Amino acid sequence: MSSFRPLIFGGTTEGRLLAEFCAENGIPCGVSVVSEYGASLLPDGITVHTGRLDSFQMRELLTSCGYTLAVDAAHPYAVEARENIRAACNAEKLPYLRLLRENSEVRGMTAESIEQLVEMLNSRDEVILCTLGSKALPALTAVKDYRERIWARVLPSEGIKEYCVSLGFDESKVICAKGPFSVGQNIADLERSGAGILITKESGKAGGYLEKAAAAERCGAVMITLTRPREQGLDLNEAEAELLRRRSRFERWKILGENEETLIEK
Repeated sequence: MSSFRPLIFGGTTEGRLLAEFCAENGIPCGVSVVSEYGASLLPDGITVHTGRLDSFQMRELLTSCGYTLAVDAAHPYAVEARENIRAACNAEKLPYLRLLRENSEVRGMTAESIEQLVEMLNSRDEVILCTLGSKALPALTAVKDYRERIWARVLPSEGIKEYCVSLGFDESKVICAKGPFSVGQNIADLERSGAGILITKESGKAGGYLEKAAAAERCGAVMITLTRPREQGLDLNEAEAELLRRRSRFERWKILGENEETLIEK
């Protein structure tokens, strides 16, 4: 264990900003992202690991590259990823920090689960613009007349249209586009689809939530927000301060020649 070296499990704007902070402050961090697109957003000089990992592969990455701490900056709705990161840290006895996304005031109607969202949609008849992402689409096949009613806006990854079609969605109603989306772009998609309902996640300012809310209001569309799971963790400023504190603590121990096992701080 030669240096303080955090591994950021990315996937959010906050994770990218924390990586930029590390680069600016001489902290040799690594970032694990699922996609090449996520990797392309990161600053130069950062060690980037690309590809989806299970808990065992996360353990291998943490130990083989000498990381001393993990920062979980996964998306608020990526429950499986969070569980895998925690499990990997517990198995390797490494510190774990959770980086939270900034909250936004929730607008319109809310649903606490995908099942409740489906019930709400089934009580209405309007056309729907879905901005939940491709992972939510299997559950949305339970919406009545979903092929006729749902327009799906998804990231333009390889095979995504074929995947949507395999679930029964109309290919002509699949919008492939990368965010962040402006108010104008959201308005254009609402007008193109003729949607009377916009469904979205509680994605915060970084996720373009306010822009979607403004577009829905301008177009007279109902917005239904799938609220995020409540959890404990650090905001971006707190995470930055914590990394600086832990680096300082690590360096003091190295100077004093303490046993490396004492560096693991829960």
